[in-house]
Amino acid sequence: MTVSAPAKVFADRIGRIEVSATMAVAAEAAKLRAQGINLVDFGAGEPHFPTPRHIKDAAIAAIDANFTRYTVVPGIPDVRKAIVERHACDFGSDYDISEAIFTTGGKLALFNTIQVLVDHGDEVILPVPYWVSFKDIIQYAGGKVVFLETSEAESFRITADAIEKAITPRTKAIILNSPSNPAGSIVSTEDLERIVHLAHDRGIYLLLDECYVYLNYAGKCVSGGSFTWAKEHIVILGSLSKTYAMTGWRAGFALASKPVVANLSKLQSQSTSNATSFVQKAAIAALAGSQDCVAAFRAEFIDLRDYMLSKIRAIPNVTCTKPDGAFYVYPNISAYLGKGCIKTATEMATRLLHEAHVVTVPGEAFGTAEHLRISYPLTKPNIDEGTRRMGEFLTGLK
Repeated sequence: MTVSAPAKVFADRIGRIEVSATMAVAAEAAKLRAQGINLVDFGAGEPHFPTPRHIKDAAIAAIDANFTRYTVVPGIPDVRKAIVERHACDFGSDYDISEAIFTTGGKLALFNTIQVLVDHGDEVILPVPYWVSFKDIIQYAGGKVVFLETSEAESFRITADAIEKAITPRTKAIILNSPSNPAGSIVSTEDLERIVHLAHDRGIYLLLDECYVYLNYAGKCVSGGSFTWAKEHIVILGSLSKTYAMTGWRAGFALASKPVVANLSKLQSQSTSNATSFVQKAAIAALAGSQDCVAAFRAEFIDLRDYMLSKIRAIPNVTCTKPDGAFYVYPNISAYLGKGCIKTATEMATRLLHEAHVVTVPGEAFGTAEHLRISYPLTKPNIDEGTRRMGEFLTGLK
């Protein structure tokens, strides 16, 4: 009797990606908390503030008014109007509501954009270090990631010259995340304008992840959307998560040319359909209401950045660049690799979690081998305790 080989179960594309490292860390930390272990969580990439009251009230009012049914796929006109008007007010962009789509989080806007634009074999330039999901989403679509190394000595700065050298005839897109997760680096206004020219002149799409755009501590907040003459090749990927402390609401958006948004809407119609109806009402309140909370959050993040940086740099043999935005520090712990049988940053993060009870994310998830990502939206007493535990653990390694 001939026995046939077992049929392949899973599609090749699922093998091209890994579980999100940040989500994996969060899951492991949750297991330890369930055992009653007291953790200091430097892993979570979210503000520690509650969602502002006026935003919560808008969602509650929408639910009470039974605004809980399907909406049109790209979002109700009012939420798209709020998106384009807020962006135009803050950055001088010029989008119509037909050039905006509201999504279930900023990550979905990115995922769908890559699926719509990147085909098998297309190259996508990705600066290192990068946010954990960029690489996997590109690979899931069949694209080829072209890693653009940056220098820690230059605070992981991304330049137009480096981008230009990485462009090939197969380049389909460039991803910029400024301020960046994990290093907090920013692209200068001058370099951003040059990169926009490079992309537009060559017909390359520039995907601008503006998740942290309002958390720029080095000067005026800048968006590539202000270069209205290049709209055809720019996709703005936005999120309300960090700006308004709305991480769990899953509220994101994309701004792009009409053909791109039409295809994003087509894809979304076959996946999530519309984003949650009453979240759209909350988003309108966030975008069209008072922006005082944004300024208040930003001021506290700057204070916490400086506090965390002083504590991290006080640990012997740990170095750390000063981030110009976002809410992470990215310390180099290479001096301790090779001690205590710890060879990699992943092993270091694991030992810190289980022995020092401090949650961090290893640098390998972001494309570097000698770093840990530390999120600092915590109280100062928690920062004190977490860095104390880290310091004692690291200096105790033999």
